[in-house]
Amino acid sequence: MSFAAKTKEKTRKKTMQYDYSKNKEEHPDPIKAEIKGTLPDWLQGTLLRNGPGMFSVGDTTYSHWFDGMALMHSFTFKNGDVTYRSKYLRGDTYKANTEAKRIVISEMGTMAYPDPCKNILTKVITFLNHTIPDFTDNCGNNIIRYGDDYYATSETNYIRKIDPVTLETQDKVDYLKYLAVNLVTSHPHYDKAGNTYNMGTSIAEKGKTKYVVFKVPPSAQDSSKATPALKNLEVICTMPCRSLLSPSYYHSFGMTDNYIIFIEQPFKLDILKMATAYLRGVNWASCLKFHPEENTLIHVIDRKTGKEVASKFFTGAMVVYHHVNAYEEDDHVVVDVIAYDDNSLYNMFYLSSLQEDSEEKRKSYSKPKCKRFVLPLQTDKAEVGENLVRLKFTTANAVKEKDGKLLCEPEVLCEGVELPRINYDFNGRKYRYVYWTHAEMSAVATKIMKFDIETKKTIEWTEENCYPSEPVFIGNPNAIEEDDGVILTAVISLEAQKPDFMLVLDARSFTEIARANVDAELHMDMHGHFIPQRS
Repeated sequence: MSFAAKTKEKTRKKTMQYDYSKNKEEHPDPIKAEIKGTLPDWLQGTLLRNGPGMFSVGDTTYSHWFDGMALMHSFTFKNGDVTYRSKYLRGDTYKANTEAKRIVISEMGTMAYPDPCKNILTKVITFLNHTIPDFTDNCGNNIIRYGDDYYATSETNYIRKIDPVTLETQDKVDYLKYLAVNLVTSHPHYDKAGNTYNMGTSIAEKGKTKYVVFKVPPSAQDSSKATPALKNLEVICTMPCRSLLSPSYYHSFGMTDNYIIFIEQPFKLDILKMATAYLRGVNWASCLKFHPEENTLIHVIDRKTGKEVASKFFTGAMVVYHHVNAYEEDDHVVVDVIAYDDNSLYNMFYLSSLQEDSEEKRKSYSKPKCKRFVLPLQTDKAEVGENLVRLKFTTANAVKEKDGKLLCEPEVLCEGVELPRINYDFNGRKYRYVYWTHAEMSAVATKIMKFDIETKKTIEWTEENCYPSEPVFIGNPNAIEEDDGVILTAVISLEAQKPDFMLVLDARSFTEIARANVDAELHMDMHGHFIPQRS
């Protein structure tokens, strides 16, 4: 039995549970996986994934699972073989914490104090000097591409360039050097020309708080000087926040061929409370508040002009983390999202909640629903009270109110699903299939599913005592059909004698065609990015 298998046996044999708070071991040298089945000849490239891996330093422990220090890992597919490696992101946060042998850099759910002996006067001085706090560079949420470069990212103004082959940590990049944004999403969009689109929040810049959508070109104009592509970014549009000191939290946005879709939800970050959090001894997450009495605004912005369309759309209070897709049809914009009734999802991932899981606690959390909103663009001649949705394939509606705004009621496509992925060639276009995770009564997925939007039929993959990750679709280069490709998902097995593995499913039938057993203990991650091998 290998060292990794022996370690796994010790940690999982008795409990048959995943230990969320355990520090995970990195494997910087490539490990060749054992292949069961046959991989497609055309599957060539590297799946990079990112997520928290270290939860305690010395005698200190993070409070929230999202706060754990970033551990990247990769699965490289080449000529029928798979190699695995993992490495911690060596950012300033990692270095400061490990050198101090305690957590000294604050994260969203964990407020840390560099010197435990600091008195109240020192805290006051720190508060006065940092109205907008200097955020962490613990970029443990996703991997994104700008130009020819790849970055580990979370949602702060810092991202970290990485080597996608060795996973070595490289330059620290501050968005603020290129654009006045304090928070930026970790879910950008890419077009076929190689541009990257993203959006962020500019807090109290010149007395205004606004949302900014920007585009980053495929590569720097002066490639000889290895200039970051971010240097040549272009602002597409800005939108004023409806509250100067309480901008909406958002994790992603939608994009079609002609429009950007931004959901300004009543889940807000209180900037004044955030500025005083250190002084008050509370974490920044406590400064996020859901306002169920307020509506959700849906902004539709013309990508060419940077201006919002004339129609104003709103719906009831909800919280959205992930957009599924959006597209245009017959003067309508169709927007599919994963929505919650409140913000309880974040609370599910406090380590104390994960470790003390109970049926009663699970029932108290909002269940995710895939909701379809349909936004009609031609509204000038509509009557008050009229439903303007003309599309026949959906029950979603948009009714004109007396003030001219449209109240949008969604169609619920599916329930209990998260981490949606699609064939990205259909991003911004009408599509049929979505792949996502499903949790029975927990925050953690036990199944992955393929959902047919037209027929509402579902196919699932599940295996006893296994936790699959976000399912990633990789298309066959010669595909004709939308679902011609494979699904990749990293699977953690709770059984001591059963290895963790990379699962490869045929996307059409959703049946297993191969698995790559890894002689290492995989960690639960968040999101990832596939880099195809260049021919």
